[in-house]
Amino acid sequence: MKIEFLETIKVIDGSFYHLEYHQNRYEQTLGSYGIKNCTELQDILEAPPKGLYRCRVVYDLDGGLTQEYHPYKKRDIKKLKLIESNSLSYEKKFANREAIDALFTQRGECDDILIVQNGLLTDTTIANIALYDGKEWWTPKRALLAGTTRQRALDNGFVKERDIQVDDLKSYSALAVMNAMIDFDIITDKKIEEIIC
Repeated sequence: MKIEFLETIKVIDGSFYHLEYHQNRYEQTLGSYGIKNCTELQDILEAPPKGLYRCRVVYDLDGGLTQEYHPYKKRDIKKLKLIESNSLSYEKKFANREAIDALFTQRGECDDILIVQNGLLTDTTIANIALYDGKEWWTPKRALLAGTTRQRALDNGFVKERDIQVDDLKSYSALAVMNAMIDFDIITDKKIEEIIC
């Protein structure tokens, strides 16, 4: 089966946001398979001139690359369900998300899931997370995916990494989700237990 990868890029009024981080991940992904000659995304992407869009770039190891633009509507996340999946692997942003989608179906009445591996928090189905301890924001050291927004937050020192156990949730005062489309979105600054269902 052909392996395909994905980049999701925020576009507002024809401008691509943080394209250098997407370029870096695209090059790192291909480089991990020994491919060194990568397209400059800025040279080939053509965005709609007006509006907020999710640019979906799908690429493969044979040089194939497609781009699609979808008007963006934010998914409202107010409740998360903890779902354990020790075998899930998503170290690269694969276009095939069947395993993640299967976990998402277990969310019940919640808006999304928070995936737990070996007792440690990782990511939701669409975002990395960060937790606030009253002084600093922390993101799980063992995130499933090295997201571009997460990487920017680490690079500028806004968040730090650490292993976060499920049992540690109660010691944090806020939870945020972050991805290329929503940037850094604090979904609760109350008791975190109130958003876990």
